[in-house]
Amino acid sequence: DLSVIGPLARSAADLALALDILAGPNDLDAAGYRLELPPPRCTQTRGARVLILDQHPEIATAASIRTMLDRVASELEREGALVARGSPLLPDLARGARIFAALLFAAMAPRWPKQVIDELRAAATALPRDDDSVTGYRLRGATFSHGDWLLLDGERFQRRIAWKQLFREFDVVIAPPMPTPAFPHDHEPDFDARRIAIDGADYPYGDMSLWAAVATEPGLPATTVPIERTADGLPIGVQIIGPYLEDRTPLAFADLMERIFGGFVAPEAFV
Repeated sequence: DLSVIGPLARSAADLALALDILAGPNDLDAAGYRLELPPPRCTQTRGARVLILDQHPEIATAASIRTMLDRVASELEREGALVARGSPLLPDLARGARIFAALLFAAMAPRWPKQVIDELRAAATALPRDDDSVTGYRLRGATFSHGDWLLLDGERFQRRIAWKQLFREFDVVIAPPMPTPAFPHDHEPDFDARRIAIDGADYPYGDMSLWAAVATEPGLPATTVPIERTADGLPIGVQIIGPYLEDRTPLAFADLMERIFGGFVAPEAFV
């Protein structure tokens, strides 16, 4: 239930059209359920309540990404949005990262070979009892009992309620979708040995997903839009996170941001 990537499109309007076509109950549920998503909260930038996040407790954020977010904040304020850079209502991102890590590996592990699961179980057993690392949550999640999963899933539900409280004060949350611009992929067979470099410091490769986990762990809708390019010509953007089941809000705000920042521009090689 964490597999929520896509679809991709060249504009927020196309994504909104795709949502209209694709969203709804499957054939088994269609007899008793129908989907009625609320209208977007924001139809104009002026007056929109925006929370911008540029720091995560578990992973650094590249300077180029933080600079881009500063520009986003300034431009939105110029357009009349009410922009904040923090809130005491924000659920604990560090705890969310751990829940995400455990539930993600719990979802993936059933498809892995028994030998891999046995190795992960041994590694999880060898962890100190007080280990509270994201890596430790991944290892334990891969060998969860159903009861373990239910406990974390219940905590995730409580966190969704906490996010609902936040969205009484804000219409959207804007954050990086990734901690860096695009980077050369690391194909080291040992996944745990892979590293991602952020402004000269190395971090576990798997931790790059923790910004995406901000929306994914509580099941919030998010739309990622391009903003600008780095000095090396690499595109960088933001994810616009909306309230639970209010998918039309981040889509509509993405459309507003396209008008400010220019939206998708095809790379020169493809023009």
